[in-house]
Amino acid sequence: MSATGPSTASPREPWNSALYAEAVSARDGDLSLRDGEGWCLPLDVGRWCRRADAGDQSVVERCAGRVLDIGCGAGRLVEALTLRGHEVLGIDVCPSAVVATVCRGGAARSGSVFDPLPEEGGWDTALLIDGNIGIGGDPRQLLRRIRDLVRDRGLLIVETSLADVDERRRVRIHVGQQAASPVFSWAIVGAHALIRHAGLSGWAAAEQWVITSAQRHFVALRARA
Repeated sequence: MSATGPSTASPREPWNSALYAEAVSARDGDLSLRDGEGWCLPLDVGRWCRRADAGDQSVVERCAGRVLDIGCGAGRLVEALTLRGHEVLGIDVCPSAVVATVCRGGAARSGSVFDPLPEEGGWDTALLIDGNIGIGGDPRQLLRRIRDLVRDRGLLIVETSLADVDERRRVRIHVGQQAASPVFSWAIVGAHALIRHAGLSGWAAAEQWVITSAQRHFVALRARA
């Protein structure tokens, strides 16, 4: 879970935090997103750095063709998709995440989803997993950008909040109780809200599923021609 908003990444890019990078490198850490009102979202770095689990495999099984993993983190999905024979590219603004992905045998590059990317308009599947629908704090803007990246009738798989929410927050990354980034915008979106935003951004809902054992909810969207 690391990408940025529409502006170009800089040394103040929140996911370039040294403490976040150290957690990715160590494959563990007490990380969370917190705002000034007491809201807190734990970041499961340990799970992100392990091999793909049952929830991830449910995503991998639905991917078609060439896959773009947006905010690929430590690269577990890139690894799993590569092993299944997909052409896949992970993008992430955190250099440690890109290195971790490459070390797992995957292809990855540093940058934001809002930067120019290879083969725009030609990807068959795009992924927003681990809450990455929150990138930039504006789900419709993000969905419109990804619509430009995939082909007509292309697929986007989004992991949503289990709760029926549609929130915008100004947050920081925290390590324990210590703030470890500048303030940035983030969105928290449930399935109903995602489908509403998708309908206004060039997408149609195709499928929803829940991995009950892992408490994870996914929605597949199909790009409208």
